Formats: sequence, structure tokens, C-alpha cells
Amino acid sequence: MKNIFRTEDCNELADRINKLTSESRALWGKMTVAQMLAHCNVAYEMVYDDIHPKPNVFMKFILKALVKNKVVNEIPYHRNNQTAPQFIINDNRDFEIEKARLITYLHKTQNLGEKEFEGKESHSFGRLTVKEWNNMFSKHLEHHLSQFGV
Repeated sequence: MKNIFRTEDCNELADRINKLTSESRALWGKMTVAQMLAHCNVAYEMVYDDIHPKPNVFMKFILKALVKNKVVNEIPYHRNNQTAPQFIINDNRDFEIEKARLITYLHKTQNLGEKEFEGKESHSFGRLTVKEWNNMFSKHLEHHLSQFGV
């Protein structure tokens, strides 16, 4: 698994994102490339922007008990997995804006580094280790970049 905190791996992911075009088509799934980029941005918005409601105590318990391990482990996602409602992007998005946002978030995460993320509170899963943060970010990007053939 790529380590988004390593400059080389971060740059490789950014290069793959830059290979996408507004005409890129998914090998599976229903999202357009712009929707996929916006979808990937949600994970970073939950860290850096206060625009998504936090789950209540009961929902956070459920997410930690039933979802967390699937999100933070190293096992790749299966195609056409269900996603949380806040990650569903149904409207049209501007490809260039979403691409630039994702690359900016990726580099911001790499620049902040592992120390910033060790024990950092997740929006949905509570405190995570740096390895769990990396797995969550890296696995999600790998899944969707592969979905679009880059």
C-alpha cells in the first residue's frame, strides 16, 4: 500500500490523478470522473473542513463497530461497494476544480506528516493511528484511480 506521508508515494498518486481527463470513463460503477474526484475529496473535507455533520454517539458506535476495520485495514475495496450518504455525489461537478482540490488535499496531508495524524480524531471512527489514516486515504484513492484506469 502506498504511504501518502512519503513524498515519492504522494507524488505518484498526484501524477496518476493528473493522468485523468474530463473524458476519462470508469471501468465500473456509475460516477463520472468529476463526481469520483469530488467523492474522494469528501474524506479530506472531513479532516480539514467543517462542512459535514458529525455522526451522533449511537451512529459513531455503529461505524466504529461495523465499518471502521473495513475502511482502515489493508484489504482492497471490492467493486461497487456501498458508500456512506455524505460520499454520494449525484450532481455535476467541475472536473478541474475537483482535481485541483484533491491534489491540494493530498499534498497538504503529506506535508503535515505522520506526527499530525498519529492519534488524530477521525470524523466517524474516533482516534486513529497513522497507519490507519494512511490505509484509509491510500486505499480509497487506489480504489478510485484504478476504477478510472490510472
